[in-house]
Amino acid sequence: MKRFYREAGVAADDTGFRIVLDGRGARTPAKNPLAVPSRAAAEAIAAEWAAQAGEIDPVAMRLCRLANTAIDRVAGHRAAVAAEVARFAETDIVCYRAAEPVELRRRQDAAWQPLVEWAVDRYAAALRVAEGIVPEPQPPDALAALRRAIEAFADFPLTGLHAATAATGSLVIALAVAEGRIDGAQAFAVAHVDELYQAELWGEDAEAARRRGALRCDIEAAARFLALTRG
Repeated sequence: MKRFYREAGVAADDTGFRIVLDGRGARTPAKNPLAVPSRAAAEAIAAEWAAQAGEIDPVAMRLCRLANTAIDRVAGHRAAVAAEVARFAETDIVCYRAAEPVELRRRQDAAWQPLVEWAVDRYAAALRVAEGIVPEPQPPDALAALRRAIEAFADFPLTGLHAATAATGSLVIALAVAEGRIDGAQAFAVAHVDELYQAELWGEDAEAARRRGALRCDIEAAARFLALTRG
C-alpha cells in the first residue's frame, strides 16, 4: 500500500490517545479506532507511521502491529491469551540446562539462574531446574503464582507480554522484561545463549543470523511496548 497521508499525529479522545493521519483517526485492520492508553505509546506509533516512505511496510511497524493485536484480538479473548502465555511456564527454557559441554552449561547457569531465583523472590514461583530436554513437571503452586501475575496485566501490556514470551520461549524472561529487571537487548541475549554459543564454535549461518536479527527486533519492540503501555 502506498503512503496516502502527509502527516501522522496524536489526538486525545474518549477512546484514549488516538493515532491520526492528516487529522483523521486511524483504524485497526478490524476497523476499530487505533487508540492506546498512553500519549507516549501513541507518539511512538505515530512516529512509525511518519517514518513510512512511498510504500507502507507493516512489518517494520512493530509497535503499531502490537497495538492492533491488543485492540482486535486480545481485548475480546483475554482468558485464552493469558492461558497461552501461562503454558510457557510448564517448559520454560530457563529451567532446562545442558549436561555438556561445560562452557555452555556455565553460560546457561550464569544467564538463567538469576532469573529463576528472581521469580521466587518476585512471585513466590519456585520453578524446578532440570538437566536435559525431557519436560519436568513444575510445582502447581509455582504455575498458579505465575498465572496470577499474568492475569494482573491489562490488555495492552498483556499483548506485549505475549509477544515477549513467544519470541524468547520463556515466561520468566518476559516477566523480567515487563518488570524492568532486564531490557530488550538483555532478553534477546539470555534467550539465545545456546544459539550464540554454537555460532561462536562453528561460525555464523546467514539464515540463522537473519532469523535472530528479526527476533531481536521483535523482542526489543515487545519490551518497548510494555514500557510504554504498562504505566
